Amino acid sequence: MSVDTASEPRGTLTIRTLAMPGDTNPAGDIFGGWVLSQMDIAGSIHAVESVLGRVATVAVEAMTFIAPVKVGDVLCIYTRVERIGTTSITIGMEAWARRNRLADRVKVTEGRFVYVALDEYGNKRKIATT
Repeated sequence: MSVDTASEPRGTLTIRTLAMPGDTNPAGDIFGGWVLSQMDIAGSIHAVESVLGRVATVAVEAMTFIAPVKVGDVLCIYTRVERIGTTSITIGMEAWARRNRLADRVKVTEGRFVYVALDEYGNKRKIATT
């Protein structure tokens, strides 16, 4: 995945969360796994709304860490549908940090996650097309 250097986020703002001290490594940066987790949550929200039902994460196709997230940053995750298949949906995401909870924004991560649509029994189901 090539790093996109756009100055504005692409997609829909799906979640915002505050980076806290308990989410840091010894250097004071937020763990990459925490950022990945927040992106997975945002991606699944968008996927559920798009396929009108339950989903499960099946793959992280790409993940690029561009800049560190610091304690006190507001992490904003923007999502967009990149592809809808028979049973799966691919969500592209960008994570942007608002430094010091102000309007200053910096792109910190981008990724692409794949979710599979599930029925009420947890089995794969076809995604209805409209």
